[in-house]
Amino acid sequence: MSLSATTPEGAVEALKSAGIRTVHIGILDVDSCFRERRVPVARAIAALQGAYTFPNVLPRWDTGESVYDPDLTYGDEDAMVDPTSGRAYPFEADAALFIADYAGPSAALSARRLLACQVERARRLGFTAKAAMECEFTVLAETAESVRAKGFAGLAAWAPDNRCFAGDSAATYAGFVADLDGLAGQLGIPLHGLGTELGPGCLEATLLAQEPMKAADDFALFRGFTKSFCRRRGLTASFMAQLGDGFQGLSGHLHLSLVDAKGGKSAFADAIAPDGISATMRHFIGGLLRLLPETIALCTHTANAYRRMAPGNWSPRTPTWGVRNYSVAVCASAVTPATTRIEFRVPAADTNPHLAMAMALGAGLWGIETRAEPPPPATGNARDLVPEGFQPFPRTLAEAADRLDASRTARTLFGDAFIDHFVATRRHEDAVLRRHVSAFERARYLEAL
Repeated sequence: MSLSATTPEGAVEALKSAGIRTVHIGILDVDSCFRERRVPVARAIAALQGAYTFPNVLPRWDTGESVYDPDLTYGDEDAMVDPTSGRAYPFEADAALFIADYAGPSAALSARRLLACQVERARRLGFTAKAAMECEFTVLAETAESVRAKGFAGLAAWAPDNRCFAGDSAATYAGFVADLDGLAGQLGIPLHGLGTELGPGCLEATLLAQEPMKAADDFALFRGFTKSFCRRRGLTASFMAQLGDGFQGLSGHLHLSLVDAKGGKSAFADAIAPDGISATMRHFIGGLLRLLPETIALCTHTANAYRRMAPGNWSPRTPTWGVRNYSVAVCASAVTPATTRIEFRVPAADTNPHLAMAMALGAGLWGIETRAEPPPPATGNARDLVPEGFQPFPRTLAEAADRLDASRTARTLFGDAFIDHFVATRRHEDAVLRRHVSAFERARYLEAL
């Protein structure tokens, strides 16, 4: 059931027509977790009409449920409910869900607002953007209680016999997959595909292309509610980039294309050009690759995500591109004009989709504006190839934060307020992780040194 509308008045009418009694209104935090309040429909209608506030602590609320800047004064801040974000809430009858965002000082720190600015920038340049996310995730045969009892170690995979693309695995777990597909349908999230992937417990979901904000919202909600879906069945779903030894690195690839806003034709396709790729697409790729080493923190923003880039994983590790090549950072696909797009393969499954899209779209548009040229397309295994004149990727979150902090182009594209804030959040996250000593580290050094 769609409750989306182009205006607040339309959303209010949709709520009344659908007989909605309860509405879940929330804001997506820096990790794209949906932080919400459950309110009666009358209060939701008032919120859609402009009377809504939300605690302004979320921009400084970290992954570990701690406020990392406790000396600030926190309180309610004006927020605006997005009427286009309405959809059915899948775990409660006669209930709906809407996404809001801050409308006061915290608006400058919002990843969702950052994406909206880049979408508008594309429009001013004469383009309409389309985007889709695909991701892998691991389902564990663990409950909230059992992962804690085990100290988050020695975790058992659900579907331990799962094999990539195998028909017998698909048949064995068809009921689970069909139910999850149904959940996505209830949320108004159209799927291109959902099925088994590489390794025990591993599944992959590919969402259909939408305008960027809807695509990012869909991915954030699919990820969050997949975790809820599994917990309600005594399981645990993880989108952690690298869960550990014996588990695959989990990707969160972004598919992105531009369409000429006036003619409606693909701006990325050129039937007479080599590989069917237009000059516009080539410049888009050039801008993305040129800025990627200094802006990668925006799409690879957890310390764990850099573990996925270690040798042995499928993850790209350098600013490369190629045609239908899985080892590169940006894979170009031009099978038909209508499907010509880039597949940005750097983000992991834990990426913030609004930030990843804002970063990729912003850098690509900058490439079009500056007529940036990409390096020659890579062939073969390019995971360790650093093209001449291009920077390698940072190896840690701390290094990525430092590069983002120093990037003048990123500050021009995304604003000093957002960059300063986001860099501070990443340095905080890195510091928390660096203070932790794992059991593996103790086993390696305790007696030997």
